[in-house]
Order: sequence, then structure tokens, then C-alpha cells
Amino acid sequence: MKKVLIAGAAGAMGQKAVALVNSLTDVELTAVLAPHATADQRAQLQLGPQVKLYQDRAQIDPKVADIWLDFTVPAAVYENVRFALDHGMAPVVGTTGLTDEQEAQLVAESKKKHLGGVIAPNFGMSAVLLMKFAREAAKYFPDVEIIEMHHADKKDAPSGTALSTAKLIDQVRPKHESSPDEVTTLDHVRGGDYHGIKVHSVRLPGYVAHEQVLFGGTGEALTLCQDSFDRQSFMSGVKVALEKVLDLDELVIGLENIL
Repeated sequence: MKKVLIAGAAGAMGQKAVALVNSLTDVELTAVLAPHATADQRAQLQLGPQVKLYQDRAQIDPKVADIWLDFTVPAAVYENVRFALDHGMAPVVGTTGLTDEQEAQLVAESKKKHLGGVIAPNFGMSAVLLMKFAREAAKYFPDVEIIEMHHADKKDAPSGTALSTAKLIDQVRPKHESSPDEVTTLDHVRGGDYHGIKVHSVRLPGYVAHEQVLFGGTGEALTLCQDSFDRQSFMSGVKVALEKVLDLDELVIGLENIL
């Protein structure tokens, strides 16, 4: 029986993760990290009497879990993953906001410890497939822009999915700049720039998680579109990660790399 600690259990994604783990027969929820939760909220958070509730990372007994499942916030995720690796817990991370440098440091640390883990900017299968399709299309369409749309409470921009999409495109796209002679009359109107790939972020109530990758060519265009209407859609990918993470011997970036 795999023992799981969920960090961020009181959040929207954390609560979905709690319900998922509680539904699995080969996984046991043994602890949660929820800084603002109280003992009176145990029933509301679907925590059984055997589940330890921690409000501070420093209080956590490293023997309480084999897997650290993280749905927290960008400001906390790097130290959370370092804590998990330092204490022998395999991290499964759905929190975005890690920089390239931080990811590289965490991967190097996992290799030293021969400890597996998964960092996934998106656990939704449609998003994973969109990224794979975008990488393939970029070989033929170097002119590309990315638009990502999320709920108004999302803490980071651009989304981890959009940034990962840009990185995958950049791996195969020839060095290229679209509209090199453009003139802008409003700062940042063209969005962020990742190696010449423009990335635009939208934050509005009513949205959950959505992405469009727009490719343009002479006389034609190709648009890839992905929509997540309910956070439950991410749980199939989380389930896959929980099934496979203990078989890994280093930290893997991207759910597509363990499918």
C-alpha cells in the first residue's frame, strides 16, 4: 500500500486529489499539509481519523508517506519539493511556477538520491496531447503564438502548460521571428516572449483552464485548442503518476514522459 501526503489539500485541486486517493485501493492517504485548515475541518476535507493534519512543513514526520503530492502555490512549491526529496518522499507535483533553473536543480538532486518523481505542468490528457501535437506542427509552421486562459484566481502567468508548450515548440522550431518590423503603441500588447514565441495570458472569472496554439503560414493557418471545464479532468493523469512514480529513479518533467 502506497502512503501519500497531499500538500495543499484544502485548495480546489487538493480536494479533488483527496477524493481520488480515497477512492483508490492500492493507495492510502496518511497525511495532508494544509496551513490554514483546522481540526474542525477534517470532515469537510474528507480526512479520516488516521490522516495526520499538518499546518507547517517543518512538523512533518518524513516516515508518514512514500509520495508527496503537491497542489500548493508557486511561492511554496520549490521548497516543498526539496523537502520531499531530502526526506525520501517521491514528489508528484501539479503546482506550476518553477523556473528552468529550479527544475534543473531538483532533477540533479533526485539523481543524486536515486529518487523518482514527476513534475507535470498539466495532468489533463487533452493538454498533454495538445503539447505533443504542437511540437510536431512547429516543424512545419515556425510562425506561432500561444494564448492561455485561466480562472481569475490563478497565481502565476503564463501558465505552466503554456510555458511547457513554448519550450517543446522551441526544441524543433528553427530560429525565427514573426513580424520583425512591428511597431507597438501599448506596452506588452504582444504578450510575453519565449525565444521569439509570443505567449498571451488571460485571467477571467468563469474560465477553468484553456489553451490555443495558433500557427500561421502562407495562405493557411492551423489552430490547436484544448479546454478543461472541470478540475476532475486532471485526476486521470494524477492517478497515472501515483501508479508509476515509485518505479522511477529520477525526477521527470512532463506527464507525457511516463505515459
